[in-house]
Amino acid sequence: MNSSDEVKKYVETCRENFWQKVFRVETDFLTARLEGCRDILSVGCGPAFIESDLSRRGFCVTGLDVSAEALQCAPDSIRTVVGRAEDMPFSEASFDAVIFVVSLQFIEDYRTVLSRTSAVLRPEGKMIAMLLNPESAFFKTMRNDPASYVQWIRHTDLNDLEKEAGRHFILRSEYFLGIRGEEIFESQKPDEAALKVLTGRKMPQCLKAESTP
Repeated sequence: MNSSDEVKKYVETCRENFWQKVFRVETDFLTARLEGCRDILSVGCGPAFIESDLSRRGFCVTGLDVSAEALQCAPDSIRTVVGRAEDMPFSEASFDAVIFVVSLQFIEDYRTVLSRTSAVLRPEGKMIAMLLNPESAFFKTMRNDPASYVQWIRHTDLNDLEKEAGRHFILRSEYFLGIRGEEIFESQKPDEAALKVLTGRKMPQCLKAESTP
C-alpha cells in the first residue's frame, strides 16, 4: 500500500461504518490486554485509526509503517516513524508493548520482525499479534474479493507464525471477533472468528537460551 491512490482508497474503506465498528471492538480488546503498559509500538499501523483511539485512552503510541503516504493520514496525537518493520529503528528496551493489528502476515520477513520486537521490548514486555484466521468464513469471503486488502497477504500458515513467536515470547493464543456479513458478534470458534490473537510476554534470556537447539 504505497501509492497515493491505494492509500486514499484504503482510508475511505476504513471510514465506513462497518469497519469503524470493527475497530472499536478491536480497540476494546487491546485496551484490556495492554493493562499496565504505557509506551506502545504499533507495527504496520497504516493511517492509525485504532492507534488514535488507544492514544485517547491514555497510551503513548508510536506508529511504524513503510508507507509515508499512509502515515500522513495518522493523527498528530501519535508519534509516527517511516520505516521497514524488519529494521525497526528503535533502541533496545524502548517499549512496554508491541502490537500488530492485522499486519504481521503482510510482512515478508516475519522472523526478523519478531526478533526485533523482542529486542525493543522492555523486560516482561508484551507482544500482541492480531492475525487473520484463514479458516474463517470472513477470510474466505475477503480472499475471493479481488479488491480486498487480503489479496496482499504473504503468510497464511498460522502454525509457523506461532512457532516462531514462541521462540521469543511466552505465548497464549485465542480466537476472537466473529464476523458474518455486516454482523459482528463474539466468537472463539475457529471457523467463525475472523482473528487469531497471539499474546506473549518477552521471554527471559535464560529461557531463550534453553529453547535454542
